[in-house]
Amino acid sequence: MGLLSGKTALITGASKGIGRAIAIKYAQEGANVAFTYLSSVEKGQALEQELAAFGIKAKGFRSDASDFKAAEDLVNAVVSEFGALDILINNAGITRDNLLMRMTEEAWDEVIGINLKSCFNTVKAATRTMMKAKAGSIINITSVVGIKGNAGQANYAASKSGIIGFTKSVALELGSRNIRANAVAPGFIETEMTGVLDEKTVQGWRDAIPMKRGGQPEEVANTCVFLGSDMSSYISGQVIQVDGAMLT
Repeated sequence: MGLLSGKTALITGASKGIGRAIAIKYAQEGANVAFTYLSSVEKGQALEQELAAFGIKAKGFRSDASDFKAAEDLVNAVVSEFGALDILINNAGITRDNLLMRMTEEAWDEVIGINLKSCFNTVKAATRTMMKAKAGSIINITSVVGIKGNAGQANYAASKSGIIGFTKSVALELGSRNIRANAVAPGFIETEMTGVLDEKTVQGWRDAIPMKRGGQPEEVANTCVFLGSDMSSYISGQVIQVDGAMLT
């Protein structure tokens, strides 16, 4: 019996990196997994098969959560397909880095839309089902950048900081219905995205972290398993940093 046996989770942006690691961990722990992807259909289908191999129900949806109507349709499709929605994980996110002086309006709007508005869209859509069940765990993936800011990432930092304020508000509003909302703030996590960077630069980042290494996507996923499970039944409105004491 896994920690998430019998629960149904929806994870946005699960085709790679942290989202993919969360989907796999959730399947290993017995959750039925619905997930979204935007890019390749092949990747989505491959992940579906990989997750189903753990003996759970898995289904990928090609969906853009930053579109209000699409998010509503997505949640309705998940509930009708799986019969429940116990855990919602907002992981979909992008970066469009630039110094403020050079940042375009499009780069601002796109990052706020995909990173922040998508959280509003999916949480709003999922609330009715969770309120009816009088249970639910909402997990929004933010970032240490949303806590401390970062030069060249004003749009990303604003979106991730917004997620924190949004999550805390949702926790206050929905607590009486036994619905919990928490945010997870990863630090420097080594994924495909960091794999293309110069090794010297990456090593410099590792050296600046008290634990002297980057985090693994699985370490963020483990935190999400805890927050999705009944082990965290009295934890809500929190921001949990998974950062090797980078921001302490």
